[in-house]
Amino acid sequence: MLQRPIELAQYVSIRYTDRLSDIGASVGSVADSYGNAMAEALNGTFKAELIEMQGPGKDVDQVERSIFQWITWYNEERLRSALDYVPPAEYQEAFWRSQEQTPQSA
Repeated sequence: MLQRPIELAQYVSIRYTDRLSDIGASVGSVADSYGNAMAEALNGTFKAELIEMQGPGKDVDQVERSIFQWITWYNEERLRSALDYVPPAEYQEAFWRSQEQTPQSA
């Protein structure tokens, strides 16, 4: 009997888990969905805000540019309630400024 080849999704998941392990990160505890929740949330947002709004790209270059622009916007400009509706880049800059002003103990 021939063994069914491993599913591509399982292969990617195994490689992803191995890579996280290599850098000392984790995908969460065994048999729960919490470790993948953030990735799934980001994928859902990506699909809703980029793919469904703009549709498929005409060629690879256009898709790459669109993805790069969306990621830049998402990481630097997108307003988030968790950050009091301040763009992430601005929030991070304010955070580091506050760290410079706070005296560090020895």
